[in-house]
Amino acid sequence: MDRRRRLRRPDRPPRRTDALDLDDVIYGVHAVEEALAAEEGVRRIYVGDERKRDPALRKVLESASALGVTVRYESRSFFTQFPYRAHQSVVAFGPPFDYVTLDAALALDGRGTARLYVVLDHITDPHNAGAIMRSAECAGATAVVIPERRAAGVNATVRKVTSGATAHLPVARVANVAGALRTMKKANVWVAGAAPTEDAQLYTGADFRRDLALVIGAEGTGISQVVRKECDYLVQIPVYGEVASLNASVAAGVLLYEVRRQREG
Repeated sequence: MDRRRRLRRPDRPPRRTDALDLDDVIYGVHAVEEALAAEEGVRRIYVGDERKRDPALRKVLESASALGVTVRYESRSFFTQFPYRAHQSVVAFGPPFDYVTLDAALALDGRGTARLYVVLDHITDPHNAGAIMRSAECAGATAVVIPERRAAGVNATVRKVTSGATAHLPVARVANVAGALRTMKKANVWVAGAAPTEDAQLYTGADFRRDLALVIGAEGTGISQVVRKECDYLVQIPVYGEVASLNASVAAGVLLYEVRRQREG
């Protein structure tokens, strides 16, 4: 699906349309609320007529008023123009997501502990990418690193799935994942890849107390061979059932909280 759709703007004559970049869209109550809280530069917000007096929107409307953000109330037909089912009749337009550079991400501190980066090796499903970013922010990760091509960027769906986590979590976009890992290792960051291995089992052989980059591979294919070669070691999550592996976002959550357990233990 082309991320650019022709959506009718209600402030123009009904037959005139403008191409809007859907990467500028933030939708859903929590995602819009967090974007306002982080002062991301939201330009305008559209709310369904039926939610004018909804107490769940009080914080959104108060924040919008305080920041001088225009709020417009629209009929249900307006929201049918968007390709998102879970918009909750709340849609905002803001600037494109502000990625950081890898150097800027490496200059960040560890939020009270050793630095922790999550590197996504060409995860294309925005729901998986968003779920991993949400877990990363909740676990206190320093930043997430994603590739520029053949991967889900921080678009409207990812922002929705993260429930606003991307408003607080730096995300670096790089040209090459393997090259980024080499740069991170030069900055004294150890690289651990999540993959079937004899190197280390999660609860018995993995040490996550150093500055660390966790690499999560794509669904089905896992970590690519070229990226795997850049890992200092691999770590395997034990599986006790008949299915061979966990979903990428679930695996990331398990790994992230094992990192936290070790560091706080």
